[in-house]
Amino acid sequence: MKAKKTPQRKCIATQEMYDKRDLLRVVRTPEGAVKIDPTGKASGRGAYISRSQDAFQTVKKKKMLNRTLKAEITEAMYDELEQEFMRYVRK
Repeated sequence: MKAKKTPQRKCIATQEMYDKRDLLRVVRTPEGAVKIDPTGKASGRGAYISRSQDAFQTVKKKKMLNRTLKAEITEAMYDELEQEFMRYVRK
């Protein structure tokens, strides 16, 4: 039998390719809300970040989600996302 191919995605912070399940997706919903999508299936524009605190700090420092999600994200929104993101970080 042929091995099943696993989908690959690129982390916006590190620019490295990973298996989709090894990344966390941040999504801008059609309503304009920005949130963490642990299932990876929510509708909307998404960005993938590797599950590390360093990766999220890079995204926050350079405001990468603003560009990637094509939305204005405030510092307060980044802080909220960071708190939620840290629940899914691998130690």
